[in-house]
Amino acid sequence: MREVARRFDVSLSVVQRWVERAAGRRLDRVDWEGHSRRPHKTTRTPPEIEDLVLEVRRELREQSVLGEYGDTAIGERLRTQHDVELSVSTIARILRRRGAVEKSSRWRRPAPPKGWYLPDVRDHGAELDSWDFVEGLAIRGGIRVAVLTVTSLHGGLPGAFVQPARSARGSVAGLVAHWRRHGLPRYAQFDNDTVFQGPHQHPDVVGRVSRACLSLGVTPVFAPPREHGPQNAVESFNALWQRKLWHRHEWSSREHLQGGSDLYVRALIARRSKRVAGAPAREAFPPDDGLDLDAELGGRIVYLRRADDNSSVELLGHRFEMPRDWSHRLVRAEVDLDADKIRFHGLSRRSPEEQIHLWTGPHHVRRSRRKGRP
Repeated sequence: MREVARRFDVSLSVVQRWVERAAGRRLDRVDWEGHSRRPHKTTRTPPEIEDLVLEVRRELREQSVLGEYGDTAIGERLRTQHDVELSVSTIARILRRRGAVEKSSRWRRPAPPKGWYLPDVRDHGAELDSWDFVEGLAIRGGIRVAVLTVTSLHGGLPGAFVQPARSARGSVAGLVAHWRRHGLPRYAQFDNDTVFQGPHQHPDVVGRVSRACLSLGVTPVFAPPREHGPQNAVESFNALWQRKLWHRHEWSSREHLQGGSDLYVRALIARRSKRVAGAPAREAFPPDDGLDLDAELGGRIVYLRRADDNSSVELLGHRFEMPRDWSHRLVRAEVDLDADKIRFHGLSRRSPEEQIHLWTGPHHVRRSRRKGRP
């Protein structure tokens, strides 16, 4: 058989299959046609089970606290309440076949690790909380609300705090309430809104939110302006909160909305319990509160920036020159308040482990608040 396989340039298994099919018969009496590997008999899910799948999906879509009604949630409900065992792939096929969902696919390039721009976060050695606001919401009677949201990068630990409007005081209250309940992360990340960063018209200003973080030993991080990459986690939670809670119910007051949000957040934390437990450890909130906005500043503030056409970076009201070959590339600036220095590192999404030290120079930021300042 091996000699025949070599002579006709086919594999040994092909010759063995031919011999097995002939089974000692005359060659003109052997059926040499190819045979389909499709099973002779297929089993399709009974119509009544398919109807049950669609009914469970409808119930979950209207009643689920988490707002989850995909194939995994349907399978769990079928097992626990209807004693029906169906695989996730079978449920997905039923939903597509019955027109409940549309099949879609897209190709994406591999993303860098979570928190790749901060080495200890990238290596799963530290946790980072991303903060943002959901704006433009109005409840019954035209009452405007703003919702301060947060989610942790590794653990996915969520939070939402309903406020009358965006403000630095309200943001600090939300930070303290969330961290007193769940513990302190090593980093807190924000966008460059004046509510978080402080007023932009004066150089070297450290706002109320940054002071609150530093007084509690948390390093504030500011994402690059007009870029969504580092803030994707909290932006995703914002969309989830609106889709699964805000748009599914009618709200009569801020208290009503806060109560519904707290219920949703607790259910989401329970759903993510394994992920939360596997996240880097958080520090305990100081028993004596530890929040002192008038204390002298210490620690670090991190700014993520993209260099412009001239390879320069603007932050804290100053312009810093980077190497000539660093135009339009990401930079991590670390303001060391204890040493009065500023350090710049070059970043690359394609090579997140390579964070090149660009230069270090002296820089002084006012470490105490001016008297009478709010």
